Amino acid sequence: MALNSETKQAAHNRLSFIGVIVTLGIVFGDIGTSPLYVMKAIVKAGSTINAEYITGAVSCIIWTLTLQTTIKYVLIALRADNKGEGGILALYALIRRHSRRWFYLLAIIGASTLVADGVITPSITVLSAIEGLRAYEPETPIIPICLCIITVLFFIQQFGTNAIGRFFGPLMFVWFTMMGVLGIGHIADFLPILKAFNPYYALELLIHDPEWFLILGAVFLCTTGAEALYSDLGHCGAQNIRVSWVFVKSMLILNYLGQGAWIINHADSLAPGVNPFYAIMPRSFLFFGITMATIAAIIASQALISGSFTIVSEAMNLKFWPRQKIKYTTDVKGQLYIPFVNTALYVLCILVILFFESSENMEAAYGLAITITMLMTTFLLFAYLGQRRVSPLITIPFVVFFIGLEGIFFIANMFKFVHGGWVTMLMAGVMFVVMYVWHNAKLIRSQQVDVRDIREWYGVISDIKHDTTIAKFATNIVYMSKLSGTYDIEQKILYSIIHKHPMRADHYILLHIDYQDEPQTLEYEFTTLIPDTLYRINLKLGFRVQPLVNHYFRQIIEELVASKEFTLDSCYPSLEKHGISGNFIFVIINRIYAALNHFSKKERLIMSLYSLIAHLKLSMSRALGLDTSNVFIENVPLVVKPHRLRPIKRVDNDGDSL
Repeated sequence: MALNSETKQAAHNRLSFIGVIVTLGIVFGDIGTSPLYVMKAIVKAGSTINAEYITGAVSCIIWTLTLQTTIKYVLIALRADNKGEGGILALYALIRRHSRRWFYLLAIIGASTLVADGVITPSITVLSAIEGLRAYEPETPIIPICLCIITVLFFIQQFGTNAIGRFFGPLMFVWFTMMGVLGIGHIADFLPILKAFNPYYALELLIHDPEWFLILGAVFLCTTGAEALYSDLGHCGAQNIRVSWVFVKSMLILNYLGQGAWIINHADSLAPGVNPFYAIMPRSFLFFGITMATIAAIIASQALISGSFTIVSEAMNLKFWPRQKIKYTTDVKGQLYIPFVNTALYVLCILVILFFESSENMEAAYGLAITITMLMTTFLLFAYLGQRRVSPLITIPFVVFFIGLEGIFFIANMFKFVHGGWVTMLMAGVMFVVMYVWHNAKLIRSQQVDVRDIREWYGVISDIKHDTTIAKFATNIVYMSKLSGTYDIEQKILYSIIHKHPMRADHYILLHIDYQDEPQTLEYEFTTLIPDTLYRINLKLGFRVQPLVNHYFRQIIEELVASKEFTLDSCYPSLEKHGISGNFIFVIINRIYAALNHFSKKERLIMSLYSLIAHLKLSMSRALGLDTSNVFIENVPLVVKPHRLRPIKRVDNDGDSL
């Protein structure tokens, strides 16, 4: 017996050893490679490198990972799942029915900045890893190697995150274990580094160091992967993420402690530009360490890529983004691949690498956008907790604390804007405009949908069918409808059948596609509205079922003919005489925007931009898998109602008004 989607999703989210290993390969790549550049950035940010400075900085890292990643995301945010899916848009979907209308702005701001910052992640992690090769050969061609790795990385995304996770998971286990062992091996270089577990030293540093903003900007890099962790909830499940995080966090802290102790021990002889991560490795171990760092960088990159797939998929469902082709690689809904997004991210990553050229330059651009995402998530989590009727004694301190914490990180990262942060903000801005326009244009278009009761038009449709003075358009006309109600019909369809040009046929069929949460659902409902004249078919497709409407429709008609609920006889006597079946024409009504429509200036601007952005979406015929040879696309005005124009005056030949 086949498992339904809920059963499969539950099995997917269930805690298991394999699940934990796969989680290591999918979720923690980004946050797990932060030791490659965090301590290096901290050394660069400090004016004086001494025990107090490094101990305070490591303390900032430990408590950032504890407060920001562990408490906010692992313990709280992972509880806010939408049918197994996570991320800021999934969170918004949970609260939108009972939230303020403007909350959608928080969602699209957060989603835009997350995806934009995700462009930097593959670039900086791969560059940081490959730059370690210069310890062997200073003239190593870093950029070409990085471009090759990035190309391979994006190519393998089409095979699915589950397959990638099974392959990368064991490697990430080795990576985290290696980092922990290396860290333990150097803690003895300066045992007082263990005082970093006391938050006092973090506060002491931030209060007294005049360059606290540079320090926090560097420290924040240790938790940039937390939002991606939440977005990847649908790929691995909350239980697997929580259990694996205990191991991941322990290894990260051990490595940071080891790097910190080594820096303090070598503070007097610290070479400019040295990377403490590679410095704590024995010389004989360095090549293996660089190899593992490169592998981990690849894995880190795919964490944001898979998270971006989830974000865009959710944006489509929320009507924030044009419909794109989605490939589901398993029966688990969260595991998907979007070719357009993959290609776009690939091109942007290439451009970013060529623009910044080094990880050191890229650090200046990294982290700014993601702080905005985290702030937006905090606001939405506050609303979510309120709707779940969590006590204000918990929710108010939660939102005040994390807005304060993330606000400080945001201020610190704003100093990066002129040094490269503008790149991610520019990408985020473009994506925000697309999502804002698409959402509001859909609202404008939906406001113009005039829903009618088809029963009021039974007589007119029947008379058109039997009116021999009207040339027949086809034997069977199939109208694609967005309404699922039995007796609901869009005014635009009635306008097509009756008003624009009478569409005479023997049979009219209203076909609605209803996408289900089940992966393999393939069902239909059939209703006879006017015997031998008007019918409704609701086709239900699972999210993994390709929408091959032509193929499925043919099967439906064959079943209906066999049960004598429908006839295929041609409307033309000459063809009927020879047993030739009647033809089918699928009619897709495209409502087009005209500048003369009665819209406000803001609405006209939105609709004009919408017309440009609409080129990104799949055509309806492609999205439904229709054979274009029997598809008729009819354009109708977006607003059927006449526009209220200024009255025109008649004048005589002398120019005087009548």
